[in-house]
Amino acid sequence: QVQLVESGGGLVQAGGSLRLSCAASARTFSSWFRQAPGKDREFVAAIHWSGLSTYYADSVKGRFTISRDNAKNTVYLQMNSLKPEDTAVYYCAAAGYRVSDYRSHNAYDYWGQGTQVTVSS
Repeated sequence: QVQLVESGGGLVQAGGSLRLSCAASARTFSSWFRQAPGKDREFVAAIHWSGLSTYYADSVKGRFTISRDNAKNTVYLQMNSLKPEDTAVYYCAAAGYRVSDYRSHNAYDYWGQGTQVTVSS
């Protein structure tokens, strides 16, 4: 069941940038996950409801930035220096004020439908 809505995916050349957006309630712990064909869902980035703390997978540190604008009820994922291995369906996820393990997809209560990001060589 689709509970959140992501947007901003598309096709981009290696080295390019995209910004994903997700409609999310202000006071939720929010994350981005991604899933490539035939692979498990992978944690990408997370942000505390206040925006004061952020967390990243090692594979995207220094390239991706998660942020939020609570006045707009929106969470963003700015993706720079994209690589072909970033190709995946990206999902927005949200939970309550806190989660037991933010890297686990089981920690989240709400999910979007996914948006495709394709990075060409």
